[in-house]
Amino acid sequence: MEAQEYLPLTETSFFIILSLATAPKHGYAIMKEVEAMSEKRVVLATGTLYSALRRMLEDDWIERVMDNNSETDNRERKLYQLTRNGRRVLEAEISRLRKLVDLTELHDVREGR
Repeated sequence: MEAQEYLPLTETSFFIILSLATAPKHGYAIMKEVEAMSEKRVVLATGTLYSALRRMLEDDWIERVMDNNSETDNRERKLYQLTRNGRRVLEAEISRLRKLVDLTELHDVREGR
């Protein structure tokens, strides 16, 4: 599928893949970063996050990698990172959003102008 076919993204999906754009993260770190980036507008419940991650895995937007630096217990924690397809979807959504902002500036709709 082409990246454009997934657009527009839900706010939740956008924030999840945006949080993975800089580095792989485990689920709890994704939840906290989404909450911070959205200024607490998007607060993910565990079930919501893992349902979204499962769908993103199926759509090949993200992949699991092992956290070899985790020494908290004997298990390796699962990290998630963007795939090439996931990055394309994120870039397509950012482009779409920029066009919307540009359109508002073109029409100068701020403050009723």
